[in-house]
Amino acid sequence: MPDFFEIDFLDVEAKKSGDAITIRYSLNGETRIHVTDGGFQDTGDTIIEHINKYYDAPSYIDAVVVTHPDGDHTGGLRKLFDEYEIGELWMLRPWLYADELIDRFSRFTSVDNLIKRLKELYPNLAALEELAEEHGVPIREPFQGAHIGDFIVLAPTKNRYLELIVESDKTPESTKSELLSFKRMVGQVVEKVVAFVRAAWGEETFPEEDTSAENNMSVIQYANLCGKKILLTGDAGRVALEEAAEYAPYVGLDIPAMDCIQVPHHGSRHNVSTEILDQWLGQRLSSQPEGDDSRFTAIVSAAKADEDHPRKAVIRAFIHRGGKVITTEGRSIRIGHNAPEREGWVPAEAVPYPEEEEEL
Repeated sequence: MPDFFEIDFLDVEAKKSGDAITIRYSLNGETRIHVTDGGFQDTGDTIIEHINKYYDAPSYIDAVVVTHPDGDHTGGLRKLFDEYEIGELWMLRPWLYADELIDRFSRFTSVDNLIKRLKELYPNLAALEELAEEHGVPIREPFQGAHIGDFIVLAPTKNRYLELIVESDKTPESTKSELLSFKRMVGQVVEKVVAFVRAAWGEETFPEEDTSAENNMSVIQYANLCGKKILLTGDAGRVALEEAAEYAPYVGLDIPAMDCIQVPHHGSRHNVSTEILDQWLGQRLSSQPEGDDSRFTAIVSAAKADEDHPRKAVIRAFIHRGGKVITTEGRSIRIGHNAPEREGWVPAEAVPYPEEEEEL
């Protein structure tokens, strides 16, 4: 059987967007199944149904990856433990580093108490840890340089991850939390009260603020499958994407150039910038490409009911660099190479270029 891969961005329909990605690939006669994020709790049934129907009803999943602790990425993974034997769970757990963090939290003098508090603050991760231990599934740390099958982790580094735990507004005992919570609240207000302005081709406007610390904890994965460069970003923000870009040459990834990229955080304006996109995808084109000619595919996981995602400014920016942007919004999307035929599945149509963007 020739080498192939198929990556499915599953439809996660709820009031807010979520991420659930299933991957099957075969290289040199070895086939692996790899799940990245699981949407909300109800998404678990969708994942299981999809894997059983399209991946030949396996009993074993090689790797399950949790990109970061948000409920729209972790909830659906719980059901997988009762359905399959899982080879490895890749997940970062902040309480493992309590002894290194204790001096950063002035209200704590006991490592045990800090561990308890961090587990309370990150209940989704704690629940997955308990399930993994119950089912005998080893938990690995997806820090920069780790290999998850043929995927390589580009970010985060351990040092930056520890900084993000301290900065997070989920850890109110940290010294920076009140300021960060205020900035995050302001950012949310700005996102909800939005007007649109007409913009010429190539114009890009993004907020100054990066995304949240939790989003920047996202595990960024890269793989070259069948000669195609794949980047999975989770909800990574600018700091995370820059760190990943700096590490890319060390794993033989020559950028700017990708074949497939997951648009971070469902297409939020706070996760990318002109500079970051130039770094990963190259400079803006002088004019809009004609026809179906595209340099790469950009996939957005977004729910139809989510009015906040994706942002027009983000769609425009990916198209400015020659991307074909496609979004789930009520459908699951597959990208692949030499992948098995599926009855009823057709290529997704590109999102049209927005002639306007959000006003700051």
